[in-house]
Amino acid sequence: MNRLLFLAGLALAAPAAAQTSPQRLSDDVKTLASDAFQGRAPGTPGEARTVDWLVGQFKAAGLQPGGPGGQWTQPVPLIRTKLGAGTITAGGQPWVQGRDVYVSTVRPVTRARIANAPMVFVGYGVTAPERQWDDFKGVDLKGKVAVFLVNDPDFEAAAGEPTDFGGKRMTYYGRWTYKFEEAARRGAIAALIVHDTPGAGYGWSTVVAPQGENYDIVRPEPNDRVMLQGWIEGAAATRLFAASGQDLAALRVAARRRDFRPVVLKPVFSADIPVAHERAESRNVLAKLVGAKRPDEVVMFGAHWDAYGVGTPDAQGRTIRPGANDDALGTAGVLELARAFAKAPRTARTLVFALWTGEERGLLGSETYGVNPVYPAAKTVANLTLDILQTAGRSRDVLLVGPGQSDLEPLLANAATAQGRTITPEALPERGLFYRADHFSLARRGVPTLLLMAISGAPDLRNGGRAAGQAWLDGYMKCYHQPCDAWDARWDLTGAAEDVDLFYTVGRELADGTRWPQWSATSEFRAIREKDRR
Repeated sequence: MNRLLFLAGLALAAPAAAQTSPQRLSDDVKTLASDAFQGRAPGTPGEARTVDWLVGQFKAAGLQPGGPGGQWTQPVPLIRTKLGAGTITAGGQPWVQGRDVYVSTVRPVTRARIANAPMVFVGYGVTAPERQWDDFKGVDLKGKVAVFLVNDPDFEAAAGEPTDFGGKRMTYYGRWTYKFEEAARRGAIAALIVHDTPGAGYGWSTVVAPQGENYDIVRPEPNDRVMLQGWIEGAAATRLFAASGQDLAALRVAARRRDFRPVVLKPVFSADIPVAHERAESRNVLAKLVGAKRPDEVVMFGAHWDAYGVGTPDAQGRTIRPGANDDALGTAGVLELARAFAKAPRTARTLVFALWTGEERGLLGSETYGVNPVYPAAKTVANLTLDILQTAGRSRDVLLVGPGQSDLEPLLANAATAQGRTITPEALPERGLFYRADHFSLARRGVPTLLLMAISGAPDLRNGGRAAGQAWLDGYMKCYHQPCDAWDARWDLTGAAEDVDLFYTVGRELADGTRWPQWSATSEFRAIREKDRR
């Protein structure tokens, strides 16, 4: 009898399954990815239609406005810049934009001018107190051009070398965004990263694709960003270092050691480039279900509603880039979570459902929220983000992006086990996917996060195994950010629905419990959380 009562108690304590509808996911994606939404680009008529539709879905589900001042949206002021034709030189030798170098700016200026600025090679440009690592060694970068290697010191580590950054898995310090920000914090006028395809995870054609265009959030002090930021093509970088009597290959090896010291390069850098800039207003969409017992504590679900809008015609003449999987499907998943939680008994903690703008322009909507949070980071229990789900049916595993980051991972593993699935770490951790989705804007403020992103590896499909999963991934990547990332009636969204259900289970356990997840001892974000939670 006692055993029966115990089992009954477990059953009552277990969170109810959301049982997400694959058909409802498909229907929502079909709407969001339709031509009427014009590719959902920020600051366009397509945005207005998107935001109105999303708010309507939250209202119909019975949620409350979750934005500032009791509104459904949070304003996201953006600045868009585009460089014109100008001149760039290094050591008096011309550099051709798009061939030798690629630069852009996020400053709202009419002209980007840099005259004879000294160039300083700072290795990987890492300042990591938790790893006792400092590449700068007190060097003065004010008014200078910081030159970096891509990725972090472990990426090219040879057998037997120390691996202080977790091996091949990219850390926060490997991301180009960190390097540009660190250069700005140290007063540099420009920041340039030496490009190589393995370290970056993409080729030179991807680097130059924006054609001098860039976006940023509107900042109180726009001059706290470098004037120019970008990349040096590999062969051009080799010539630059040779002009200083330096061997770039040898310096790559030296930069993998703690005792590396910055190297002043002999050539000076100059640029004179016209800049067009404009402001645009975009919006995050925020909805909530207020907690019944601890309403000031928040569990957040997120996805980004934006895509790439209208661009140049593809081979079939299509100009709209509808972002059906990236990330209309993730958005549909958040909507399904909102509907499921709205129908279920109210959780102890508040649930927030965030649909971000500007992810494709650099996580700008979530970053705006990070700078101006509606719910304090110290009171945000966790963020669970959906960004690209697979469309090829049920899988035997769950792909985990950024394994080893936090103790949210056992919760995900338990939920996966209940579905008869296992956890598979991401296939290419050196590409730094953990730092390339909207959850990162919360992580860098100390909030523990989970990310589901299907392009982090080939899923082990129940129909066809890993080989079928790789075939799906290869096929999808041909449409990544292209007009062919479109809704398809042939999609099998049963696997995507199971992934959404995972977040329902994890989210409900967090929202009805009292635990505060922690970052791992080696995480870049642990110290931020510990300081915030004191």
